[in-house]
This record gives sequence, C-alpha cells and structure tokens, in this order.
Amino acid sequence: MADLIGLAILFLILALIAYVLGAKGVAGFSMVIAKWLVLIFIILAILAFIF
Repeated sequence: MADLIGLAILFLILALIAYVLGAKGVAGFSMVIAKWLVLIFIILAILAFIF
C-alpha cells in the first residue's frame, strides 16, 4: 500500500513540474492520476483496518 502513496506523490511532483513548464494538459492528467491513487490508498487502508 505504501507504493500507492509513493506513486501519488510522484504524479503530484510531475504535475507541478509540468504546470511550471507550461504543459497544462499533462499537469491536469497527472493530477487526476494522483487523486485516484490517493483515493484507492484510502479505501484499501480503511479495508485493511476493518478486516
């Protein structure tokens, strides 16, 4: 599960760099991926805590 957070942070950094360089399409797509990875991590963490 820690890999999901690592990937989310990686995509967040990629999105910030892409935004600074002017590639707003890549930045938006990277933010969407990062958001989904964080949501999946939270859901899996809750399920692991319950079961």
